[in-house]
Amino acid sequence: MADDGVRGGRRWRRFVAVGGAATGVIAVLLAVAVAVVYARADTSTVGSLGFRNALRIPPLDEGTVGSDGTRRFDLTVQAGETVFLDDRPTATWGVNGAYLGPTLRARTGERVEVAVHNRIGEATSMHWHGMHLPAVMDGGPHQPIEPGDTWVPTWVVDQPAATLWYHPHPHGRTAQHVYRGVAGMFQIVDDASDGTSLPATYGVDDIPLIVQDRKFDGDHQFDMNAGFLESTGVLGDKILVNGTFDPHVTVRHEQVRFRLLNASNARFFEFGFADGRSFRLVATDGGFVDAPAELTRVQLSPGERAEIVVEFEAGDEAVLRTFPHSAANFMFDRFTGGDDEFDVLAVRAAAILSPSEPVPHQLPSSDTPPELSDVTVERRFTLGGNDINGKQMDMGRIDAVVEAGSVELWEVRNQSGLPHNFHVHDVQFHVADVNGELPATHLRGRKDTVEVGNGATVRLLIRFGELADPNVAYMFHCHVLQHEDAGMMGQFVVVEPGGQPGELDHAGHTH
Repeated sequence: MADDGVRGGRRWRRFVAVGGAATGVIAVLLAVAVAVVYARADTSTVGSLGFRNALRIPPLDEGTVGSDGTRRFDLTVQAGETVFLDDRPTATWGVNGAYLGPTLRARTGERVEVAVHNRIGEATSMHWHGMHLPAVMDGGPHQPIEPGDTWVPTWVVDQPAATLWYHPHPHGRTAQHVYRGVAGMFQIVDDASDGTSLPATYGVDDIPLIVQDRKFDGDHQFDMNAGFLESTGVLGDKILVNGTFDPHVTVRHEQVRFRLLNASNARFFEFGFADGRSFRLVATDGGFVDAPAELTRVQLSPGERAEIVVEFEAGDEAVLRTFPHSAANFMFDRFTGGDDEFDVLAVRAAAILSPSEPVPHQLPSSDTPPELSDVTVERRFTLGGNDINGKQMDMGRIDAVVEAGSVELWEVRNQSGLPHNFHVHDVQFHVADVNGELPATHLRGRKDTVEVGNGATVRLLIRFGELADPNVAYMFHCHVLQHEDAGMMGQFVVVEPGGQPGELDHAGHTH
């Protein structure tokens, strides 16, 4: 018995030793694997593009104005094929075409009506990102458009000149619908914007740039599978601008206005030029800034916009580039695209350039930020991995009740370790501070979407409008679309002062 016990003890010690050694080997192999993946996880196209393809300019659609003064647009969400790489087509979706949609343009004070026809074979919606409008017209998940149906929202444009955009917003499917190509710009103009000396000829010296990253499989189809450790969703290694890969654009004016839109699902961009040239920031999400700001870089998270004016000399070639940008931490930056660098677009100036008027020192901003003393309600939002305040999206739950005409302070804190941003429907807010400090220059205008980096706290001053509806909700959410689809979204209703929320309407649309 004693010998058996001794032998058993020896066998156990050998087992423990072998097991410990195996565990050590596994740990080493795992560490090596992570190190290899980390080393290969960054992407760069700097110096590798030929800028072979002329930049596509989305068609400008100004609709038709009826005898009643309503400006009407007609949009069809449809499937098609688009050639991005070589001569092999990719299956895509678009609006009035195979990929992306027209740039819509309307004027402040006008009533607009948009007929949206769904021809893609599954339910979708159409959200007017950055637009102030009734909740029932917002196009969020509560306004689905079934296959074969038509939705006809109408509203009065009640905000100053700005570069907005439109995209689907079906609950749990937004990332896929946007990735396949359903998106476009929506420009608002007004008398004040007409009166500026800024470049304003669409597609000539006023050029939209819808920037998206995409990943393709071996058959040149979109690959929507997130890679190992890609916690923000699909990160593509190809950059499309207005649906054009490897693009160039020729400009014929001394100054050119670019309207930048980060329409990516997950990728954060820090835009600048390869030669370090400066440009003037003239507008953010919700319209003009008070005065142009001279910058060499501007950061845009998914959904954010910026309008910049760039000066060129005859014969110039300038490369628009995205630079590494930290939104998380040392480890996650590598796996969320923070270390990546892309050449985006070659801008080629003609041999003879038409003169441009100087950029004005002051811009017609209607920006009157609320004061902290105006605040009547403060709210706090903590961003987790795929949740807000520990809750995931529930279509039947109202997360906040807001009184029409009120001013609120929303404190948004990211404690997840991941990069996030924050978008609020219906309103343009002002960033009061970031981590207790004045916001960066590109965050000082009217905003509807803002980056909230890992560990950051961003405070937003929000003045809510007079459009009350206790039965239809607006959304607030992370605009990293995989996070949104996974539940990182909440909803609020706007009620009359002293009012109460009603029963949420999940089908607030007309056929």
